[in-house]
Amino acid sequence: MNTIDRKAAISAYKERKAPAGIYIVRLAPTGQTWVGRAGDLDKIQNRVWFTLQHGSHVSRSLQAAWNANRAEDFVLERLEEIDEELSGYLRDRTLKDRLIHWAFELGAETA
Repeated sequence: MNTIDRKAAISAYKERKAPAGIYIVRLAPTGQTWVGRAGDLDKIQNRVWFTLQHGSHVSRSLQAAWNANRAEDFVLERLEEIDEELSGYLRDRTLKDRLIHWAFELGAETA
């Protein structure tokens, strides 16, 4: 890849719209669920799995379940994407509101 192609690829990556929204982590054997919010749903699984593998996830119950089970028993799914036109405060507020909604709706803990 030459310099011009590389710069164009970097520029395109920076300008892309990251899908923000709500996700759910399910533990298949027990049916336990955790919901979370993310500014970039495309990358959230890598971030969550990394923190769990290193024992540093903020949700103590999710971390305990991860430690007691196999990684293959966990699944991360998208629940909802929010409007990509929202930004700043409105985006954060919408994510918080939708997280509360889904946690209540599913009887899930927050991740």
